[in-house]
Amino acid sequence: MRAAEEQNASGRAAPGPILLTARWVVGHENGRHCLYENGEVVFDGDRIIYVGHGYPGPVARRHDYGRAVIGPGFVDLDALSDLDTTILGFDNSPAWQKGRIWPETYMKQGPYEMYTAAELAFQKRYAFAQLIRNGITTALPIASLFYRVWGETREEFLSAANAAGELGLRVYLGPAYRSGHTYVDADGKIRCHYDEARGMAGLAQAIAFCDEIEGRHDGRVRAMLSPDRIETCTPGLLRTSAAAARERDIPIRLHCCQSRLEYDLVLEQHGMSPPEWLQSLDFLSERALLPHGTYVSGSRHIDRPGRDMEIIRDAGASIVHCPLVSGRHGATLESFARYRKMGVNIGMGTDTWPPDMVLNMQVGMMLCRVAEGSTEAVRSEDYYDAATIGGADALGRPDLGRLAVGAKADIVVFDFSHDRNGQMIDPIQTLMVSGSGRDVSQVIIDGRFVMVDGHIPGFDARLAQSQAQAQFDGLAARYPDRTWGHPPADQIFSSSYPRPARSPT
Repeated sequence: MRAAEEQNASGRAAPGPILLTARWVVGHENGRHCLYENGEVVFDGDRIIYVGHGYPGPVARRHDYGRAVIGPGFVDLDALSDLDTTILGFDNSPAWQKGRIWPETYMKQGPYEMYTAAELAFQKRYAFAQLIRNGITTALPIASLFYRVWGETREEFLSAANAAGELGLRVYLGPAYRSGHTYVDADGKIRCHYDEARGMAGLAQAIAFCDEIEGRHDGRVRAMLSPDRIETCTPGLLRTSAAAARERDIPIRLHCCQSRLEYDLVLEQHGMSPPEWLQSLDFLSERALLPHGTYVSGSRHIDRPGRDMEIIRDAGASIVHCPLVSGRHGATLESFARYRKMGVNIGMGTDTWPPDMVLNMQVGMMLCRVAEGSTEAVRSEDYYDAATIGGADALGRPDLGRLAVGAKADIVVFDFSHDRNGQMIDPIQTLMVSGSGRDVSQVIIDGRFVMVDGHIPGFDARLAQSQAQAQFDGLAARYPDRTWGHPPADQIFSSSYPRPARSPT
């Protein structure tokens, strides 16, 4: 009988310990991961009760996965919960001319929601399923506000909480809010518009939502605060947000140090770098999660001297490293190895399509070695640690990101029985060289089999893909409304090659 069919009405596996075996098991001892060859993992309910060899107790069921790797689920601190909007800007730049910043005309005529409530609900459920399919068991969702009137809402995030609950994904949720945005004026200059009252109203709604949903779905749904991006926030919004996060002891995520435009805007408006400004506002703490950390003092992107990374480290904040999306835009940390050596905690975020954490780590390793000019700068296990332990530590969750007695039963199986994975001398190195999110075959979250043999119960992947494409096409068709100069869509989105007209019949 399939494991998914053996679960009771609550979705929990039938009572009794379940033993998993595979060619390799990533265990955890003495504060770090370890490898068990032909190892075993045993869980009972939502907790792991044994990792190693020769489990001595009785088991209710046993699953042998053969030439596979059993490891902890990935923790995604900046998890895409949107459709694939990266493709819209991948070969279409500059961003301000291609609809990635509102034109003043669109702002003044009154922005509108480019998704319906039903579409917002669908995109969250669709994205959550993609995260599970890629071995991500804990996610902090992120979606673009470019397509929104202003911020995210309580109603759509209540729907997101229900979707996560039904699919079994562990999530930290909080609607994004902001007190301003950038826009392009008639002369093509980028300016800022702020409405602090609107930002504070968004924060109040976000706090109420956090208090409402904390601990739902057997504790798998938790709360977080999500001020949008540092350049879209006023001092009062950031101070009040940090105080609310402190009072509730919940994570607070703020995108910062991710572009030259952002860095220069903060410096111009406040006379300080983004980390310096956050420090002055008492925003930084061990609860702070900061994607992306690529534009900091002393890097090739910013020639201004300063202590940006030291400030982040000394506050106990975590950098959320998103190498795939950063690399696509020509940026990277300088470097992952240097930050680790400094003692900065680094977790991982996907923040793009596909939400493939394995590909994300692979690109990160390559970019780090290029930035450092050395293959010895970083090893496979360094990135695997960031995607598991680093993310769990950023959330203050020693029960996540590791397979150890007492930890949550969040488990992923990578099937390496295919010839595409090549030969193996070490499972983590193989993952970093030839692995992929497509190798994920089984996912267990909180002791529940949420994906079995690549199938997520209740999720029709083919039907969902068709609906996603239709929704995406509708979004792209409306792009001229929010693009400077309002050119037609075929001028916003370039073609890789000419598209000859169809011959008349």
